[in-house]
Amino acid sequence: MSIDDEIGEWRRTHYTSQLDSRLDNEHVTLMGYIASIRDHGNIVFVMLADKDGEVQLVFKRGKEVSNNSNSESISIPFFKVKSLKEHSCIAVKGKVKVSPNAPRGVEVVPEELKVLSLARSIPPFSVYSRTFPNLDLRLNLRAIDLRRYYMRAIFRIRHKVLKAIREFLDKEGFIEVNTPKIISTASEGGASLFPVFYFDREAFLAQSPQLYKEQLVTAFEKVFEIAPIFRAEPSRTNRHLAEAISVDIEEAFADYKDVMNLLERMITYTIEYIVKNANDELRIVNPMLTIPKTPFPRYTYDELIDMLRKNGYSIEWGDDLSSEHLTFLGRVINGYYFIVDWPSSIRPFYTKNNGKIAEAFDLMYNDLEISSGSSRINKKEELIERLKIQGLRVESFEYHLKVFDYGMPPHAGFGLGLERFLMTIAKLDNIRDATFYPRDIDRLIP
Repeated sequence: MSIDDEIGEWRRTHYTSQLDSRLDNEHVTLMGYIASIRDHGNIVFVMLADKDGEVQLVFKRGKEVSNNSNSESISIPFFKVKSLKEHSCIAVKGKVKVSPNAPRGVEVVPEELKVLSLARSIPPFSVYSRTFPNLDLRLNLRAIDLRRYYMRAIFRIRHKVLKAIREFLDKEGFIEVNTPKIISTASEGGASLFPVFYFDREAFLAQSPQLYKEQLVTAFEKVFEIAPIFRAEPSRTNRHLAEAISVDIEEAFADYKDVMNLLERMITYTIEYIVKNANDELRIVNPMLTIPKTPFPRYTYDELIDMLRKNGYSIEWGDDLSSEHLTFLGRVINGYYFIVDWPSSIRPFYTKNNGKIAEAFDLMYNDLEISSGSSRINKKEELIERLKIQGLRVESFEYHLKVFDYGMPPHAGFGLGLERFLMTIAKLDNIRDATFYPRDIDRLIP
């Protein structure tokens, strides 16, 4: 097979999604890769896939196709066409023909063919497979795994989720910001930090943009950021990542109830957008997706502790809810719901509280936490006291504390895990299928 790795003067005229009966007998130039080949002896059907979908190419014995390589028309024998491999990258010039039996109702009869890259290997999974049990094998070939139509549908939905979130927040008067991802000290305390060398001193990858977005509300009042966060948690579960995307919101002159309402509206706005604008993708991943009813149920921490105790679980007031507890609650409470009014002792130092109860919430979907937020402390002395109670060095946060000398407005905010939110929309069992190249305790490549 002659290989021509240069597209030369060839340029795509159409994507596969643009082909329909209105183009009958029109000439088109298509580019993509071979999704499948079906050899029926005197005829070979090749499914050409591009970013939008696929279309059927029909090669027939006795109708040779030229390889217009280096400006010379070189005939490609039929048996050479039959030797093409799946995943090879090709370009074709041909004529569109209406064909009711073809997958798109049309097919293309090639007149010229360029084999831009001949596949050397065939992946162990088909582009048409919905599932493949060996996750590590898929992740080792992640770029090829993403050619599967099921995976592509997930990430098209992801793209539209981000578009909807930005659209919603823009309408709500928020400004998008960017905050440092290399920081000098923990944003939220704890030991789940990735240390890095920063010139002549130690620094860390940011756990969250928390302190910076709090500072930014003093100037912009309503800010949001969609960016990576890094958590060095040695977890091997289907819902933890070391690097994830967080949708962070902070709003001045608001409390936790205000931002809960904002979050609730953002969730429903986004899902409504997906239902209206991702029909093709939802047919593949979650055809039963519906817009959740509002308001979402709200349960206090105390109510859930009582519920757990009545069902035989041993838990003390002030304990965090374990995965076992959340699994039970997810069986009892379905869909999206808030857990509010947490013990202040188990919430981050910047959370406003009355000494015992924090103005804080988690947004759950069944047993999956997808967001956490709170009212924030806006008094310097109170914030210093909380740092001391949680055993954090006040000096390490001086850069943040000095902002409070210039008038910090009451404010509140939350962080939403994008991958976890996508899990709820696309009905994913494993968070690794919600991110392009997962990073966890075991995986640093590809």
